[in-house]
Formats: sequence, structure tokens, C-alpha cells
Amino acid sequence: MSTDLQEIESVVKTIAVDAREASLALANVSTEKKNKAILRLAELIEENVESLRTENAKDLAAAENSGISGAMLNRLQLNDSRIAGMIEGARQVAALPDPVGESLDIYKHPQGFTIEKVRVPIGVIGIIYESRPNVTVDCAILCLKSGNASILRGGKEAFHTNTALAALVSRALDETGLPTKAVQFIPTTDRAALNTLLKLQDQIQCIIPRGGEGLIRFVSENSTIPVIKHYDGICTLFVDQAADIDMATKIVVNSKTHYPSVCNAGENLLVDRSIAASALPVIAKALKEKGVELRADADAKAILVSEDIPCVDATEEDWGTEYLDLIISIKIVDSVEEAMGFINHYGSSHSDCIITGNPEAATQFLNGVDSSTVYWNVSTRFTDGFEFGLGAEIGISTDRLHARGPMGLRELCSYKYKVVGEGQIKA
Repeated sequence: MSTDLQEIESVVKTIAVDAREASLALANVSTEKKNKAILRLAELIEENVESLRTENAKDLAAAENSGISGAMLNRLQLNDSRIAGMIEGARQVAALPDPVGESLDIYKHPQGFTIEKVRVPIGVIGIIYESRPNVTVDCAILCLKSGNASILRGGKEAFHTNTALAALVSRALDETGLPTKAVQFIPTTDRAALNTLLKLQDQIQCIIPRGGEGLIRFVSENSTIPVIKHYDGICTLFVDQAADIDMATKIVVNSKTHYPSVCNAGENLLVDRSIAASALPVIAKALKEKGVELRADADAKAILVSEDIPCVDATEEDWGTEYLDLIISIKIVDSVEEAMGFINHYGSSHSDCIITGNPEAATQFLNGVDSSTVYWNVSTRFTDGFEFGLGAEIGISTDRLHARGPMGLRELCSYKYKVVGEGQIKA
């Protein structure tokens, strides 16, 4: 083993030990003190916009030189709206109720003592993420407010920006008297640091990966710590026979083109056969105007070709592909049941939408699609912690245990039982 590898392992282990100690202290910090630190961070971001832009420019230049895709470059950019989003997200989280200590249930035992179930922090949470530097702030503030210590491991493509943001977090903690080790950023992009982090189950209670499928599968397969995750965002929009075509067009175009490189962007379009001839050309033309490549099944292609709308043949592989780009797959279906079957087979349990004026069809869809978030006449782009009133999110879970969908403050907590009596003993 090389000295460098030993040093990396030592640094990561020290970070984890310090985080565990900080988490025990943070679990008992008042809401007022946590909010003060979060609000101070918002101020520091506002005060340091130019220096953050400078660091982000270094990452953008390096990414362009490495030939990174346009979609990934877009994720990396710390533009005005994302800076404003971080600031607003921090202020929203500070304004939200503190979940720690919330009474979930209470039971009076026949022998007279009480058993109360209360919400508590998970402990130490490791967040492993790629590209988007705003994740540094989102995760830091959510973990802090929920009483958890966090260890942040960002991707190499955003290293300078992440380092600068993490320094502001540390400064906010220090200036408000909270443990500075409550939020730590791993100061290396070496894969050895990640390998070490994933084995520290004695100090770290939960791992949350945010990024591409390759990263998430690596983390899931190599971690000895419980992982909360989603692999893909294969989101499908179904235009039912009772859909308003103008509404459907707006929703489909927004879901696909508003921000195509994110996990809640639309990837598949299903259209009911009874309105396909009238609805599909309208939707397809609007998508083409936005530069979207159309991949169609035989029935959809026949309609598109008859209207001189360019498209290519969809393959079986396309239905289960997360493009993260201006590409959409199109299929004609015969019913709500077929649409639901398609989604439950090819989808990733992320976000799926029905566009219809029929409440019965909508209810059937909302109940029958096995996804963490289901929509009726709303763009899938709203699957987001900020939009759900959570202030921000630490990730979107498609798992079925503990948390599902956008993960906010409550999803970052576990619970314990407090039993209080007057000397009762079991007979």
C-alpha cells in the first residue's frame, strides 16, 4: 500500500470519526441555533458571489477542455438562478419546522408507564454526488436542520466550486458556534477516498448517492452502509383519450425540454390510439421546434411520416433509456391499462404523468402506477424538494424502505422510543 493511499484512508477515517462526534452534539442543538447557522450561510453566499463565480469558472474551463457533454456542462454551471436558488433554499429550510423531537405516537401501557415514539436524526450521512455544485449547500443545510452531521464527496468536475461552498458552510458553523465538523467536505477526488468512506459503517449511518447510474451502482455494490438511491429517472407522460391537446403539448414540451439533463425530465411519451392522429402531430411539432429527436414505434412513426415530421425507429432498448438529452421515445397505446403496464415495466419508479380530463382514468393511473411520484395534468419537472415545499432535497429516492420521492427534513430522521414510568417492573 502506498503512502499516498494510507494518507487518504487516514484523512477519510478522521473525517468520519469527527463527524460522528459532531452528530452526537448536533442532535441536541436548539432549532434557533441551527436556523441561525443556515441563515448565516445564505448571507455568506450572497456576500461571496464573485469569488464563487471565479471558482466555478475554473471547473467549467476544465470540463470544456475534457470534452464533457453540453448537458453535463449545464449541470455544472453556477449561474444566477442557481445561486439565488441556494440562497432561497437555505431561507426556506430555516423557516420550516424542526423535525427533531417531534412526537409521532404515544401509548399508555396497562401498567401505567408511557411509551412515546419520537423523531430523531439518523446520525452521520455521507452524500456522494456529481456535477451540480448546489448539492453541496442543499445537503449541508438539510442535514444540519435535521440534526445530522454530513460528509460531502463531490465529483472532480466541480471540485473548485464545491470546495469554495464547503468553506462557506464551515465559516457559517464557526461564526454561529456550532461544531465545524458537522459538515465536512472530502478534500480529494481520488477514488480511494470513496472506497474508504463506503466501509466506515461504525461511524456513518447512511449513504446517499446523487449522480449517474454508474456512480449509484458502484456505491450500492461497494457500500457496507445502508444506501438510499435512485438509479434512473425514466419518466413517462401518457396523453389519454380525454386529454386537452394544448395542455398536453405544454406539459410534454416542458417535461422534456425545460432541463433535459435532470432525472425528472420526460423520456417516454405514450399517446392513446383514439386521439393519436390529431394529438401526436401537434405535440411532435412543438417538440421538434425545441430541437428534440423523436424515436417512434411503428404506429407513431406512420402518423409522423404522414405529417412530414422527421423521426427514427424506436428500439426495445429506448423504452428503458434515460437520455438526459433532447431525445424522446414515442409509443401508441390502446388504454390506460396498457400505459400503466408499460410504465411499471420500463419505468424506474421515479415520476410519471397522465394528461386527461377524465377523473376516473386519472385515479386509475395515480393508484396503479408504481412510482414514487405520480402526476395528473402537471409537468414531471416538479419532482423536486424545493417545489414540494421541503426547502431543498437531499435526493430523490425510488426505494421502498424508509423514504420515497424527494427527501426533505423528515426523511432524514429515524425515530426512537422514550419509555417513562414510576418504578414498574415486569411480572
